[in-house]
Amino acid sequence: MGINGKTGLALATGTILALAISTSSFAQADPAAEPAVLAVARVLPAVVNINTERVIRRSVRDPIDDFYAQFFGQYRGRPREIRQTLQSLGSGFIVDPAGYIVTNQHVVERAADLKIQVTTNNGKTYSAHYITGDEKHDLAFIKIDSKDKFPFISLENISPNLLGETVIVVGNAVGYGSSISRGVLSANKRDIAVDNIEYKNLVQTDAAINPGNSGGPVIDISGRLVGISSAKMAFTPQGIPTQGMGFAIPADVVRDSVTTFKAFAEKHPGQQAAPTPEETATSANAERLFGMQLQDLTEELTQALGYQPGRGVLISSVESDSPADESGIERGLVIYKIGQHNVNSVKEAEALLSRAGAGTKVDFAIGVVRANGAQRVETVTLAAR
Repeated sequence: MGINGKTGLALATGTILALAISTSSFAQADPAAEPAVLAVARVLPAVVNINTERVIRRSVRDPIDDFYAQFFGQYRGRPREIRQTLQSLGSGFIVDPAGYIVTNQHVVERAADLKIQVTTNNGKTYSAHYITGDEKHDLAFIKIDSKDKFPFISLENISPNLLGETVIVVGNAVGYGSSISRGVLSANKRDIAVDNIEYKNLVQTDAAINPGNSGGPVIDISGRLVGISSAKMAFTPQGIPTQGMGFAIPADVVRDSVTTFKAFAEKHPGQQAAPTPEETATSANAERLFGMQLQDLTEELTQALGYQPGRGVLISSVESDSPADESGIERGLVIYKIGQHNVNSVKEAEALLSRAGAGTKVDFAIGVVRANGAQRVETVTLAAR
């Protein structure tokens, strides 16, 4: 049975219509038009990779010293000093065309002694300097040393941070620049503790946040700021492994902090923030009474030295002829206890030593606990001078 003209015309028309619908569908599915793609393209030019560099010196002993000590008592071989360059990778983003950048304080901490370099998405690298920061909120303000004008992320129109909204993490994940991960906003107003650091009022997401993402932006699919990547919880305080639990400092906190930072920068052009009373007191008692300068063991520093994470305070310097020096204490060792109290930060150590006065005898548990479990820790009693 043949097909008449009307039937053939109908089939041809149907075929053309189907092709038109199919072509239209392909056009609508163009990845370049996806909201997430457009949002990333909008903010990526303002995202930077931050590289900080510090040279530390530490004394090491030959392992044969331990052998001699077993047979000859307190054998003290001549220590050998080595220099080590520590690099910290993180992220940040430009919030002003003049090149002002907001990031995490822990990414650029002790920045007065650091060489800071930032690399923009187009591959250009600039030197930058630290301006000021807020340890309470783990935020810092740095500036690119250039008179160029830069693309920036506006803080005037931030995300409403609605539960379930799509969020995108942008940053320098494990050293890979301009990495993207995607998820949803899982919760607001979270208080957590990671590596003995307490974080307050964070937003939670299941988007992947990895080392190097710290300080980078978390955005919604309109390109508005949700927050700043801050921490990833790999284990609960009880040691239970977790998945999909990343945290960010909310955008409203970032906005308010940047307003304060900019006001400081305008009043103190070219200057670094004066230390807070708490910062001024850091290591004051340890140095004044015993001749030891202390330093917090950050994640990067712990990994570089091969020490067990989350424990102790590093002795970064020992004054000649001080009580610490006369007792054989060397830089690079770690204080794990003062008296009967465990110490895991300079702040804790200083609080305990504030009770000591001249002539006070204090017991320090000092040594090294390696990441592989090997340890040598001894109790040393020092008399405050």
